[in-house]
Amino acid sequence: MAKIVGGIMTSHVPLLGRAIARNLQEDAYFKPWFDGFPAVHRWLAELKPDVALMVYNDHGLNFFLDKMPTFAVGAAPQYRNADEGWGIPVLPPFEGDVDLSWHLIESLVGDEFDITTCQEMLVDHAFTLPMAMLWPGRGAWPVRTVPVCVNTVQYPLPSAARCWKFGEAIGRALRSWKSDARVVVIGTGGLSHQLDGERAGFVNKAFDQRFMASLASDPQWATRYSNAELVEKTGTQGIELLMWLITRAALDGGATALHSNYHIPISNTAAGLMLFENP
Repeated sequence: MAKIVGGIMTSHVPLLGRAIARNLQEDAYFKPWFDGFPAVHRWLAELKPDVALMVYNDHGLNFFLDKMPTFAVGAAPQYRNADEGWGIPVLPPFEGDVDLSWHLIESLVGDEFDITTCQEMLVDHAFTLPMAMLWPGRGAWPVRTVPVCVNTVQYPLPSAARCWKFGEAIGRALRSWKSDARVVVIGTGGLSHQLDGERAGFVNKAFDQRFMASLASDPQWATRYSNAELVEKTGTQGIELLMWLITRAALDGGATALHSNYHIPISNTAAGLMLFENP
């Protein structure tokens, strides 16, 4: 059976893509963020995962407000991105893993999650930026990919408790996949930030750090909050922490936190990074 080697959670702020494109990783504004990644790069080089399952939220490139699935899974042989208007260069296409995609879809539906199946799918910066930060300077990506998209844009959103159960179901699906592949689960988004309204620029460092610590010590801590409470504590877009919860839930209960980094601000966003290894 397949092995889940670990999980990585990271922010996906579009400005980071511009920094990469302009080689600004050593710039004083960006350096504290990018300095958090070498430890993760070393871990990936040692563990050598074959597949990256990416849990992220689409920002209008593939889904828009007229059609917004709660949970969607890519089942394409290849995924491409496109210009979102941020001035970030389009990256080489990402190879899919169709066998895992269909196994995941069938397993999730068997666990009573209603999945939108995407046999064609564009992936936006929430998918491409983590790939570029985790495997920098690659002409070709060293892993096959499976995109798992979660609605954090159009209400009603799935609750934190529902997302935890969704992550557990992903973990069960991966462990039952008849393959010798090594899988890393990646969750992207957040942390606290609000881009509009009266609280534009809002960041809650104390809550962010409590949330990150809880993923190691009390992983279901955030599921005690409603989405309205999470938005109050993290900002409108801070609800993207749901992807972090899903990723943690997919791992074993005894997964170990090996590394973390937290930096503010990156474009009015609290940026976080965590690495967990499965037993």
